[in-house]
Amino acid sequence: MLSFIFLSKRVNMNLEKLKDVETEFLLQYPSGFQDAKFFPTMKKFDPSKLETFTKENLKKENFSNPNLVVDAFFKIIQKSALVSLFDKLKFRDMKDSLTSYEKDMLSIELFELIHGNQKNGFEGLVEFLAQYSLAKWTIISVVLYYNNRQKEYFVKPTTTKNVIKYFEIKDLIYKPTPSFEFYDSYKKVLNEMKKNVDKSLHPDNAAFTGFLRIGMED
Repeated sequence: MLSFIFLSKRVNMNLEKLKDVETEFLLQYPSGFQDAKFFPTMKKFDPSKLETFTKENLKKENFSNPNLVVDAFFKIIQKSALVSLFDKLKFRDMKDSLTSYEKDMLSIELFELIHGNQKNGFEGLVEFLAQYSLAKWTIISVVLYYNNRQKEYFVKPTTTKNVIKYFEIKDLIYKPTPSFEFYDSYKKVLNEMKKNVDKSLHPDNAAFTGFLRIGMED
């Protein structure tokens, strides 16, 4: 009989599958992401430098200069290994076309997302980026993740859909258009899943979803 853990009053998932994935991963990498065999992979993906850049350039006092903020947002997208080249090029074209007023508006939404009302900022950023066909999970979640790697998550569509299906997460429906409601619910589910696996499997949140992806593929 399958074992289930209730993550909230409405959401549950298959705990047995999660524990099986954990066991298989730790058999191959006993020290989790600190395992010597994993070092080459981790070197290719070192988010610490971009985290430092994000925190420094998107701190509160910098938002008095919208040009600086928009440039920083652009550089985060360009430097991230998590964003596709196609989206990087589209983002560059958008940035080059923005008026001073539009940069002000984008800066305001980013401030809300990071320092203010996250829900309002999230929804405002989706609305703004939709004008340029850039309202994508990767674009919006990547800046959240780099600003707080322990609290926020990078949402990769394929991985997210597979996590919901493989671990039988109930009442959580993925949609291509980003929404704060989904992000908030998905984050709560992932946070609960983290509590049920070894700490070596989540040095940060992208590593944790990476562990889930690898486990599902294996």
